[in-house]
Amino acid sequence: MLKLFNTFSRKIEELRPIEKNTVKMYNCGPTVYDFAHVGNLRTFTLQDLLRRYLEFKGLDVFCIMNITDVDDKTIKCSLEQGVSLKDYTQKYFHEFLADIKALGIKAPEKFVFATENIHEMVTLVEKLLKNGLAYKSAGGSVYFDIKKFKKYGFLSKIKMSNLKKGTRVDSDEYGKANASDFVLWKAWQPSDGNVFWETEIGRGRPGWHLECSAMSMKYLGEHFDIHGGGIDLVFPHHENEIAQSEGATGKKFVNHWVHFAHLIVDGKKMSKSLGNFYTLRGLSKFEPRAIRHEFLKAHYRDKLNFSLKSLEQSQKTIETFDELTRKLLDASGKENKKISVIVKKMEKEFEKQLDFDLDLPKMFAALHKFIRRINKLLNENNVGKKNAQEILGFLKKIDSVLALFRFEFDKELEPELLSLLTRREEARKHKDFRKADEIRALLLKKGVQLDDTFGGVRWKKIKKLCG
Repeated sequence: MLKLFNTFSRKIEELRPIEKNTVKMYNCGPTVYDFAHVGNLRTFTLQDLLRRYLEFKGLDVFCIMNITDVDDKTIKCSLEQGVSLKDYTQKYFHEFLADIKALGIKAPEKFVFATENIHEMVTLVEKLLKNGLAYKSAGGSVYFDIKKFKKYGFLSKIKMSNLKKGTRVDSDEYGKANASDFVLWKAWQPSDGNVFWETEIGRGRPGWHLECSAMSMKYLGEHFDIHGGGIDLVFPHHENEIAQSEGATGKKFVNHWVHFAHLIVDGKKMSKSLGNFYTLRGLSKFEPRAIRHEFLKAHYRDKLNFSLKSLEQSQKTIETFDELTRKLLDASGKENKKISVIVKKMEKEFEKQLDFDLDLPKMFAALHKFIRRINKLLNENNVGKKNAQEILGFLKKIDSVLALFRFEFDKELEPELLSLLTRREEARKHKDFRKADEIRALLLKKGVQLDDTFGGVRWKKIKKLCG
C-alpha cells in the first residue's frame, strides 16, 4: 500500500482510507487574482500525480479543490481595474482551467468557490463563538483565540513563545513573527468597496483561512483522508484550518497532510523584479508535457531548481518517449519471449518506487533504463507486433499516472501548412531566424507546434495552449 510523508507526524505513514476503497482529498487551489506561475503549477501537477496514483491503485478518489475568489488580493485588484469581483476572478479562473488542461492535470470532482459558500462559513464562525474559541472585536470583526486551542502549532511545530501576544492579525497572509489571533470574519471597511455580505454575524466577508475549513467539511465531512498544498501553506493557513475545524467539531480534521516543496528558478527565489517569473504563457515554445515532466522529475518534498536549460532537457526526454512509441507502433520484428519478463519487472519497479512516498526520481531512473533496453531490442529487430502491443499496454497503464506519453501521431499536414513549414526551413537555412520565428508563431496559431530536435524539425497538431 502507498506510504506518504505526513507533515503532522513528520513520519512516512501508510495511507489508510477512512472509508474502504475510497479516498476523500482536498487540494488547496489558486487565488484567482492573476495568472498561475510555475511554482503554483508544480504544486497542482504533483497533487494531480498523487490523485492519479491513488486511482491507479484501485481506489475511488473524491477530490475537491477550492477557488479563492474573495480575499485581500482579489478585492484590491478588482477595485483597481474597476470591474466586479466576479468578472475579475472568473477571468483568471478560466485562465487557470486552460493551464491545467494543457499540463494534463485532471479536474477535481468539484471546484468549490468561496463566494458560493458564505452561509457555511458564517455557520462555522457561529459554532466557534458558541464554543468560546472566538470573540468579536469592537469593530465588528470576529477573531479566533489561539490561546484556547491547545493543539495550536502542532502541524507547523512552531513554539507559542515565538508568537506575539495580545495582537490580532487582519491580513490574509502573514509571517510567524506577528501571528496571533487571526481573523475569521472581517467587518466591512471602505477599502472593500461593494464586496460584503449581510449576515447574522454582521456585514463583512470571510477571512481566507476560514474559507477552506468550511468548504472542505461541507463536501468531504468533518474528518477526511488527505489535505494537500504547497509547503508555504503549513503556517499559518493549514495551522489555522486545523484550529478552526477541530475547534468547531471536536473531531480530528485530517488524517494525512501532504505538502509539496517550493520551486526556485536558476537557484533563486522566483520574483518579477529578478526577471525569473514564469507563467505557462511565457513558455509557449515548450511542449506542455515537457513542462509537466520538469515538475515531476524531482521528489515532491525536494525543492525543484527550474531553469530553461533544464526544461530543454525535459523536452528531449519527451522526444525520447515519442520516439519509443513511434517505433513500437511500427514494430514488426521477431517475437521475443523475454519481453513479458522485462515488462513485468518494470511494472513492479514502478509501483515499488511510487508506493514509498512517491519516489519519482528512482522511478524515472528505472523507466529510462527500461526504455534503453527496449530500444536496443527494437534496433536489433527483436520486438514483434505482439511484443510491441504488450509494451504499449504497459506504457498506457503507467501513463494514466504520468500523463507524459503520446500514442497517436498525425500522418500529414495540409498543403498550406506544409508550405509554411517548407518556407521556415528555407529561412533557417539562410539564417533568417526572425522570419523563421514568425512562421513558427503563425503555425502555432493554426494549431501546429514545432519541435526543433537534433534529428530535425518535428511537428504535431495541438489545441491552442493559451490566449
